[in-house]
Amino acid sequence: MLAGLSIRDFVLIDRLELRFHEGLGVLTGETGAGKSILLGALGLALGERASPSLLRPAAKQGSVTAEFVLTDHDPVRALLTEAGIPDEGERLIVRRLFGADGKSRAFVNDEPVSVSFLQKLGEGLIEIQGQFENRGLRNPATHRDALDSFGEYAAERERTAAAWDAWQETATALAAARTASQHTAAREDELRHDLAALETLDPREGEETQLAETRELLRHGEQLAAALQEATSALAGEPGVSDALGRARKQMERQAAQAQGRFDPVLENLEAAAIAVAEAESAIARLGDALGGDPGQLEEAEARLFALRAAARKHGVAVDGLAEFRNGLQATLQKLEVAAEELREGEARVAACKEAYLQAARALSAARAKAATRLDKAILKELAPIKLERAVFRTAITALEEPRWSRDGIDRVAFEGTMNPGTPPGPLAKIASGGELSRLMLALKVVLSRANPVPTLIFDEVDSGIGGAVATAVGERLARLGSDLQVLVVTHSPQVAAVGAHHWLVQKSDSKAGVVTDVTELSKATRREEIARMLAGAQVTDEARAAADQLLRTGAA
Repeated sequence: MLAGLSIRDFVLIDRLELRFHEGLGVLTGETGAGKSILLGALGLALGERASPSLLRPAAKQGSVTAEFVLTDHDPVRALLTEAGIPDEGERLIVRRLFGADGKSRAFVNDEPVSVSFLQKLGEGLIEIQGQFENRGLRNPATHRDALDSFGEYAAERERTAAAWDAWQETATALAAARTASQHTAAREDELRHDLAALETLDPREGEETQLAETRELLRHGEQLAAALQEATSALAGEPGVSDALGRARKQMERQAAQAQGRFDPVLENLEAAAIAVAEAESAIARLGDALGGDPGQLEEAEARLFALRAAARKHGVAVDGLAEFRNGLQATLQKLEVAAEELREGEARVAACKEAYLQAARALSAARAKAATRLDKAILKELAPIKLERAVFRTAITALEEPRWSRDGIDRVAFEGTMNPGTPPGPLAKIASGGELSRLMLALKVVLSRANPVPTLIFDEVDSGIGGAVATAVGERLARLGSDLQVLVVTHSPQVAAVGAHHWLVQKSDSKAGVVTDVTELSKATRREEIARMLAGAQVTDEARAAADQLLRTGAA
């Protein structure tokens, strides 16, 4: 709810402080007094374009500050939280500063904000009928939510939203799986070629170390073979070691019996030495065979080692990791076969979720169609008393193309109408102008009042071009609307002014600083005088005052 408005150096306004109340409030004054200036100032606070022409002559900077009272669950609180603006409880302060250069600054609860954020915030705070054609119900983007709130089928909306979320979640998962599968499939030939090469190579863990050692050994084969040959010659020369040990052993064995066991340890050592020499000779022979065997053995070892290292570089792994890498290729190729089946299952899940969404969305569409019929009848019932008996109103529901489906369903909802029977219905903002359009919006608001998310409505000269019983009917509807919402009306109609719970008079006067606009909240007595002036004109008569009393009594009733 709008609680206050503070204006400094705005057009004809020097200094102005206003406090507002719940219910229906009316603003009256002679033509040109500055009522539209007030709405312009409020529009600037809500994000309308700043201009140097808005600044009062001789002033360097102007400002407009609007104060609002928020409910505990007011939707704009979510906007404040999202923007990181401190929540000041039930009070919300919006301030706009502007200068002669046309530049402006905006603040919400003393935090600087962008003008676009101010506009978004303003859409949730106030709706002004008669200005700002793209706001409120003049904006077709609001029509679907308005119809849904009127229809009271929240369960259908929730089911549709939940089904949409499930569909989108499964579709996103399928798309990710398909992308991954396509990426792998595009490399399938390369993967199979790499796997075949690795299977042919057949790498084994620890093989690099073994081959490197063998290569190093074989590279020094000639020197090693020569050493072995020399060792063999030393052992087998004249006299040979084995023969010498044998002769020593035979000599001692002949006298062993006379030695009374004292030769036994020596004989055991000679026997062990003979065995060790024999084993050494055998080992030397084996090493000689190994080192002096196939002359291509070194080339084979080096070729194998180089092949393993080349494969490791190609795949970016260690040589000892080639076996594991080969196993990974095998697993990846196996997954390709599994992925095809998983994709088929994923496609089936997506199709099922889409069908569930369509069922929920069609049920929502059916509920909307019934609500639209009720809404159209309720609006048409309101039109005749406010001199729009020839007008036609309809709620058009059309199916959207699939790319435009959403959590809100598969429907486009648009309020349409015409002021002349036989003329095709069109968008509300284009079928009428001035008072007619304002009265049509009034009828809409009366019917949709309990579904209206915006707590404050302002009507600018909704009574333009009407009077008498029609003005009374307009006043009655404004009063009904004021029982649910805060409503402010700029009016020239005494019938409308008389039903207001609060009344402000807008006046223009001369001062030392020039012409200024001022606003005064009227008391019961001064309100009677203002309504009498509206009835009689410049010369207020007793008859006009009596008629004002009658209007006020009727309005109070």
